Amino acid sequence: MGVKFLASAAAAGLLLSATAAVPGAAAQEAGLTADSTFIQTAGSLGLLQVKLGKLAEEKGSSPSVRDYGKRMVADYTKVNEELASGAKQAAYPEPVMLREHKQILDRFTKTGRSSFDKKYMAEMVKQQEEAVDLFKRESQGGHVKSLKALASKTLPEVEQHQTLARQTAGTVGADVTAANARPRQGS
Repeated sequence: MGVKFLASAAAAGLLLSATAAVPGAAAQEAGLTADSTFIQTAGSLGLLQVKLGKLAEEKGSSPSVRDYGKRMVADYTKVNEELASGAKQAAYPEPVMLREHKQILDRFTKTGRSSFDKKYMAEMVKQQEEAVDLFKRESQGGHVKSLKALASKTLPEVEQHQTLARQTAGTVGADVTAANARPRQGS
């Protein structure tokens, strides 16, 4: 009888320890999913910034818009290389442009020169706000150390892009109230 009791107690203990480990594993898996989402979204956003920056250099009427586009091409080309390296190091696939970012690019490819500056800068304010939120969340809550460090290192530069986008938008009279009024994710 004592052996049966010990055997059932041992089995119950194993069962409890196995189920107790699942929430930790689930939390870790959720963290890795968040890291995967970060690298995919940040990579896609970076690719979008380069392509839109090149369009701004071509279609921009204002020198400040063309300069902003040129800076985004230069800065995000570097960031994209770091993101691709970070993805590879963390065993994630190399970033590609997501559908939502392709749609934005398509919209701006079809935008005429006369309305490009205001629309582009309004979009840049919105995109840079999202980028700051994205990099901030990863730098504070990332689980993959290399991605968390990359986000922390890149965040100040992304915040500079946000400030510059707002300033440049103001110089061309872009309407950024919709971007500023929308609720922020994660806040």
